Amino acid sequence: MEINPFVIFIASIFTGNVLLTNFLGMCSYLSISKDLKSSFGLGQAVIFVMTATTVLNYLVYKYILVPFDLEYLRFIVFIIVIAAFVQFVEMLLERFMPNLYYTLGIFLPLITVNCAILGVALFMVIREYNFLQSLAYGAGGGIGWTLAISALAAIRQKVDESRVPKGLQGAGFAMIVTGIMALAFIGFSGMLPIQ
Repeated sequence: MEINPFVIFIASIFTGNVLLTNFLGMCSYLSISKDLKSSFGLGQAVIFVMTATTVLNYLVYKYILVPFDLEYLRFIVFIIVIAAFVQFVEMLLERFMPNLYYTLGIFLPLITVNCAILGVALFMVIREYNFLQSLAYGAGGGIGWTLAISALAAIRQKVDESRVPKGLQGAGFAMIVTGIMALAFIGFSGMLPIQ
């Protein structure tokens, strides 16, 4: 039975959130989530890059690696595709949209090392998604990641205005909130399967 791409899209945002169910992309999630505006900016960049590179990696895998029996190179090839795409986008933005380029700043190079993007490409292959399913999974994965980092940033900003015991400030608080959010998202995991 083939899963509808819309179901995969919704499931990858909520019940199969790549950050809160697989804990991929935690480095940038914890470091950038101190400010809501920065978190949302990074999230938008992740949505764009994750969607585009998932589609590109699908095409490379399906039409180059599989026909030439080179599937064992998928890790290296996927990383190269992600890094090259991010570099290409960075050059285009710097050339044609300098204001957006300076606004995103460190976010674009940071996306290259976001393991959630590689994880989504690998899950796409493992689950044997077709083109539309891969597109839906990439877009939903990016939106889910953005939802998680934006929620944590909003909570952290609100808590910064409150009195919190010293031991719970910073990373400790972020990890507790992430655990609670993960429990909430995983609680719905049986409703929409993505595998």
